[in-house]
Amino acid sequence: MRRVMLLLLILCLGLVIPPGGQAGEPIKIGLAAAVSGGSAASGEAIKRGLQIAMDEVNAQGGLLGGRKLELVIRDDEGNPAKGVTIARELVEREKVVAVFGGLHTTVALAQVPVWHELKTPYMDPWAAGTEITRNGKSPNFAFRVSANDDYADKFLVRYATEVLKKSKPGLLLENTAWGQSNEVGLIHWLGRKNIKPVGIEKFNWNDPDMSPQLLRLKNAGADHIIMVANAPEGAQVVKSRAKIGWEIPMVAHWGISGGRFAELTGDLSDGVVFLQTYSFFGKQNERGQAVLKALKDKYGVKGPEEVIAPVGTANAYDGLHLVALAIQQAGSTEGSKVRDALENLKAEYKGLIKTYTRPFTPDQHDALTDDDYVMVVWKGGKIVPVAMK
Repeated sequence: MRRVMLLLLILCLGLVIPPGGQAGEPIKIGLAAAVSGGSAASGEAIKRGLQIAMDEVNAQGGLLGGRKLELVIRDDEGNPAKGVTIARELVEREKVVAVFGGLHTTVALAQVPVWHELKTPYMDPWAAGTEITRNGKSPNFAFRVSANDDYADKFLVRYATEVLKKSKPGLLLENTAWGQSNEVGLIHWLGRKNIKPVGIEKFNWNDPDMSPQLLRLKNAGADHIIMVANAPEGAQVVKSRAKIGWEIPMVAHWGISGGRFAELTGDLSDGVVFLQTYSFFGKQNERGQAVLKALKDKYGVKGPEEVIAPVGTANAYDGLHLVALAIQQAGSTEGSKVRDALENLKAEYKGLIKTYTRPFTPDQHDALTDDDYVMVVWKGGKIVPVAMK
């Protein structure tokens, strides 16, 4: 009789264990990003957005019958080779259900084959390289709540030509896959307005002086600069512009918001405009108010001007909630099932950036387009909105 009762107890316990894991077993979500070095601010911002969203999901009872979300972080240091190594470690050793990435397109592109080989959903909350999501894979495991270079370049060109009323752009691009992605996009969208760049200049990571490139663009007659750079190199561009005494409007992609740009440039950063997907300034929706409160309570942030790398926080926050909805809809932590659910989300999500109604489809893995972007400017070391007229 005791054996029969024990067997019945075991069977009953088995019935309440949720599919995809043992009762109470945490659901691990990975973060593979630069959390040290010159781009550490971007990794910290993404981590904060993920953790705030996870706290909300966990406070509401978790997923799949009460399983709590748990964040597992690895530092890729902005290195593609290390990014590939830790991608495998997160999936094969840590058994994460999905992985969020970081700032660098070069790292994200190197990881794309890994996600497809291991059948693990990848959510991109920052890296903007077009081919991360438009990668030709079917089924496609790479998703993004962030800017896409193609949309970003369209947005930057529209601002330069319609708001600044400029028509002689000089392109200054980092010599990487990210720079190449934007070169293609900028030339395309400028061409749609019958405009050609007066010059295209490149630079490498850690270059100490951009004066030669800027002088060539100046001599070519550029009336504005469109810059694609991360914070360290972007700071050198601004310093070099001051060095040669060239007062010219500068419009930038958002890499300069992910590091120590303002710290490295001081007052020289004032007036540099760049795109974002979200601003914590102004009237906030219910989500925005909740996130600002959580940033204050958890990280001591006093106001929107102290939110570091805002897009990293905002994109990661919305991305995590979308992944959570997919896990719940799939009723499983199996990568392929979560991927399928992301492409066919049934629940509408009233997010921080916008309301998402089926944000992903088999043909569209970017939840945001240029209609969702905002323009901001560095002012007194802070990121503040700028009018789009």
